[in-house]
Amino acid sequence: MNLESFLHNLHFDNEKITPPDWEADWGDAPLAYKVYRGLPKVPLSSEIPLTLEGTEVPAKPDLRKFGHFLWYVFGLTQLSQSVYTLDSSENKSELMQSNRRYVPSGGALYPNELYIYLKLDDLPAGIYHYDVAHHSLVLLREGNFDSYIARALGNRCDIETCFGTVFVSTMFWKNFFKYNNFAYRLQGLDAGVLVGQLLEVSKRFSFETGLYFQYLDRALNHLLGLTEQEESVYAVIPVSVETTNWSASLSDREGEVSAPELWRELTAIQHSYIQRSKRVAEYPMVKKVNEASMLQSTNMFRKIRPKETRTCDGNTIALPREKRLTYDLALACKERFSPDMDFVLRKVTKPQLSTLLQEAFASFSYRNDLDVTHSKNESRVSLFMCLYNVEGIPNGSYQYDETAHSLRKVNHGDHRFKLQNAMISHNVNLFQVPICFHIAGDKNHLVKELGYRGYRIQQMEAGMLTHRLLIAASALGMGGHPLLGFDAKACDEIYEQALYEKTSLIQIPIGTYRDRAWLKGSLHS
Repeated sequence: MNLESFLHNLHFDNEKITPPDWEADWGDAPLAYKVYRGLPKVPLSSEIPLTLEGTEVPAKPDLRKFGHFLWYVFGLTQLSQSVYTLDSSENKSELMQSNRRYVPSGGALYPNELYIYLKLDDLPAGIYHYDVAHHSLVLLREGNFDSYIARALGNRCDIETCFGTVFVSTMFWKNFFKYNNFAYRLQGLDAGVLVGQLLEVSKRFSFETGLYFQYLDRALNHLLGLTEQEESVYAVIPVSVETTNWSASLSDREGEVSAPELWRELTAIQHSYIQRSKRVAEYPMVKKVNEASMLQSTNMFRKIRPKETRTCDGNTIALPREKRLTYDLALACKERFSPDMDFVLRKVTKPQLSTLLQEAFASFSYRNDLDVTHSKNESRVSLFMCLYNVEGIPNGSYQYDETAHSLRKVNHGDHRFKLQNAMISHNVNLFQVPICFHIAGDKNHLVKELGYRGYRIQQMEAGMLTHRLLIAASALGMGGHPLLGFDAKACDEIYEQALYEKTSLIQIPIGTYRDRAWLKGSLHS
């Protein structure tokens, strides 16, 4: 199968890329976190602050504070047990136990890992892995790598002024074992949600960040000691409290830089880690598309010039401008809940919807290496929604215009039956949902502009917006459940997406819910 067909089938014909007899072997499932063996480990403080209200005075953190930052970004926060009914006729049920974090993940499998290049006063400078299982840092490679990382980014960031650089990677097997090739779509979304959390937590700690989607992959994988057939870097986020050059344009200081000339500067490292799975299946298409996405030279870096936003021609409904939400991010993360059959239909007010949309997009703006500097850069993903029982707004499908803060009607009426019928696995009752969002993007997944790397970048940006919607919904006392088990073609028809060359990337029903019967234990000190 060629890559074009593979990416198409990921969205529109998933059965063509997943073997009909594929079944997850839960008895041989991998760990949801990477655990290195035999390396120096630095424990992080478990006395973590209970709130994340407001922002702190910008200051270079010590190890204790940075440990708090990592825990809020990706640490283990909760142990939960739920009872799921297997066969109602025979009263069969199964107890499911999981370790949760503040960010959602497809199947709670968490395929991503965090690596950090740190230069703190109370820690040796070097490359570290965040050991989620033990809330600690594991030293992988000691030394100063400012120049190496700067050149791998095309000299577009002054790494010397940054106290840390975070690398978000993906371990392919961690969710391939359950989802087969469909895992590739999930991996980009999961990485985007994690990046969204990192950027939002950074604001609470008064850290400045920049997100780089483009870098020399093999040079950074080599720096971290990753086996690229198993794991690869998906995003790079330098973190600073000092004045930093965040230029998105290539610097001419070094000229063109290639991955081979960089990795030859460092000796290879290969550390042992625990995976737990005894039998690891092959995933040739994931490897193939990952390799095709890699950038070998800085002259392959690209910008995306703003496109004229194409909106539907329906009637416009202006939304009231609401005051920005003030909330405790820690509490919003703790209360975030993904209802299944727990949604309860209650009326949503127009100000509530307005606040939800306004908050999500106000926080979605971020510094990155794709936008053209000094231009009005429109978002590469857009938001559509089906509304039912929203006070002051007729039932129907709408496109959100973030600039005008308004809704443009696409099709009038109650679309809940169509949405429910488009569900592949009916694990959510959409008849109980007042707001069903669809994040949409370029139907060609930015492949024309960015090559095959464009696909995963699009999924990551969809994941970042998903994160913002879920946090805003939680702050408003509502729940949201990200879903990929839907017929994209059917949903696209509701919004007439074919006219705008867009497609639905992820579906997020949002509304009120009743408490589920489960046992939860906080892992917070």
